[in-house]
Amino acid sequence: MKPIEIFCKNTNSTHLYPMGTSLLEISKDLNIKSKNTICGAIVNHKVKELSFCVVKPKHIEFIDVSHPDGVRMYIRSLIFVLYAAVKEVFPHVSLKVQNGISNGYFCELPGLEREISASDIFSIKQEMKALIDANIPFVKKGIVTSAVIDLLVKQGLDDKAQLFEQQGHLYTHLYFLNDWGDFFYGSLLPSTGYITNFGLVPYFDGLLLQIPRRKHFKQLRKIELHPKLFGVFQEQKDWAEILNVSTVGGLNDFTLQGKSGDIIKISEALHEKKIAEIANQISARNGNVKVVLVAGPSASGKTTFSKRLGVQLAVNGMRPYQISLDDYFVDREHTPKDEQGEFDFEALEAIDIDFFNKQLIELFAGKEVRLPKFDFHSGRREPNGATLKLGEGDILIVEGIHGMNPGLLTEVHNGNTFKIFISALTQISVDEHTHISTADNRLLRRMIRDFNYRGYRAADTIKRWPSVRKGEEKNIFPYQENADIMFNSATIYELAVLKKYAEPILKMVLENQPEYIESTRLLEFLSYFKPISDLEIPPTSLLREFLGGSSFVY
Repeated sequence: MKPIEIFCKNTNSTHLYPMGTSLLEISKDLNIKSKNTICGAIVNHKVKELSFCVVKPKHIEFIDVSHPDGVRMYIRSLIFVLYAAVKEVFPHVSLKVQNGISNGYFCELPGLEREISASDIFSIKQEMKALIDANIPFVKKGIVTSAVIDLLVKQGLDDKAQLFEQQGHLYTHLYFLNDWGDFFYGSLLPSTGYITNFGLVPYFDGLLLQIPRRKHFKQLRKIELHPKLFGVFQEQKDWAEILNVSTVGGLNDFTLQGKSGDIIKISEALHEKKIAEIANQISARNGNVKVVLVAGPSASGKTTFSKRLGVQLAVNGMRPYQISLDDYFVDREHTPKDEQGEFDFEALEAIDIDFFNKQLIELFAGKEVRLPKFDFHSGRREPNGATLKLGEGDILIVEGIHGMNPGLLTEVHNGNTFKIFISALTQISVDEHTHISTADNRLLRRMIRDFNYRGYRAADTIKRWPSVRKGEEKNIFPYQENADIMFNSATIYELAVLKKYAEPILKMVLENQPEYIESTRLLEFLSYFKPISDLEIPPTSLLREFLGGSSFVY
C-alpha cells in the first residue's frame, strides 16, 4: 500500500507513513519537542485529536496546551472530568457550567438542594484527582443518534438530548469517560492523565473551576472577584427564566414553533426597560451628574447604547450631548507603541488626557468650546468639530474604551460622573456543560460589521482578533468593576440571527489560510442554531449597529 506523505510544521520536514497511522504515533516517531505535553494537532488547518488517523497527505502542526485550541481541548476535558466526578460523588446531582468569570468557570449543582459545603468541594476534587491519576482515555464513538439521545436522557442531560433531537442526524459521535457519555463541539485530550493542573473553590452560591495560565501552566489563573459582573450574569439568568430559554435547544424549540418573534419582542423590551432604569438613576442624582461615561470592549454596542440612553435621558427632561473619546486621540507621531513597535491606539496614553479634561472643565463652567474631530486618514486632530455650550439640564455622554479607567478624568470630581460598562454577555448556553463565550458573540458581531461597512473579510477580522483581545485584557477589563452599573448588550435570540449573516462570510475563508481553523470552529458552533429572521428586530435595536437598518445616525 502506497505510504502517505506528511509535512510536519514543527520539524519543517516531510515524512512518509503507512495509511491509517495515528497522529499520536507520528508525534512519537518524530519526537516532537514542546514546553508542555503535546495534546492535539492542527491538520490542514483543522483541529484534530491525537487518535486521528491519516489516510491522505496532510499538513500537520502538533500543539500543546499553550496554543489557543490546546487550551480549549484542556478546558473541555477538565469539564468532563468535573462532570464525571460530580456524578460519582452525588449520583442525583447535575452539573451546570454557567459562564466564564474571574479567570475560571462558574458552575452550579442543580439537585443538591442545599448550600455547597467545603466538604462537598473536597469530595468532588478528590474524585477528579482519582480520575486523573487513573489516566483514563477519552473514547470517541460514532453511535446511532437515537441511542445517543436515550443515553443522554438517562444521565439527566436533557439539554444535550434536545439539541441532538433537533439536528436530525442519523449518526453522531459521543465521548466516553468510563461509562459516562458526554458531547462537546470540539476535540478532547487523549486521556485524563493529560490534565496536570486545576482548582475547585467556592464562588458565591456555586463553584469556580480554575484553569492554568497559558504561558505558565504550573500556575493557576489568579481569582479576581467580580461582584458586579456576577450580578449581571445572575440578572441574565432571570431574563432567561422570563423567556423560558436558557439553552440553544430551548431557543430552537421556540423557532420551530414559529414563536421567535415573541422572543425578539420581549428581549428588546427588557433592554429598553433596563436603559430606562439607568436613565432614571442618573436623573435621580439631582443634576450632580455632568458626564456619563460609557465603556466596553469591541463590538459591545457602545454607540447605539449611548444613543438609546440619550433618548431616555431626554424623556426625563435632560438634554444629552454625545462625545467620542476617539476624537481626543493624540496626533499619530505622539501615539505610543506596543512591544512589537506598532501603534497602540488602545493605550490610555493614545488619548490627550490634559486637553480632554480642560474642555470638560470649561464646559462645566458654562464656557463655549469647539470640539475636536480626529482625522483617521491624516492621523491628526483637527479643531473643526461642533461648538458646544452646556446649559441647565444638559449632560454629556462620553463613549470610549477608557471610560472606567481612573486615569481618564484627572480634573473632574467623581460625584459628577456616572460610569456604565457595557458588554455582550451571552445569555444562553449550548447545553449543560458548554457555555457560550462572550468573546465569540462579539467576534461574530464585529466580523459582520467589518464585512458590511469596513471592507474587511472574515479572515482579516479573525487575524486581528487576538490583538484586540490582548488590548481589552490590558486596558478595559481590569477597570470594569469601577462602573456604577453594568449593561448586558446581548440578546437571547441574536446568535440565531447572526447565523444568516456570518455563515457566508465565514465560508469565504479558504482552507489554505491560517484563519480557517477559527472559521470552521465558528461554523460548527453556529450549525446548532435554527436561523431566526431579523425582520422583527426594531430599528433602534443594538443589533442594528452590526446588521444595518438602524434608525440612528452613526
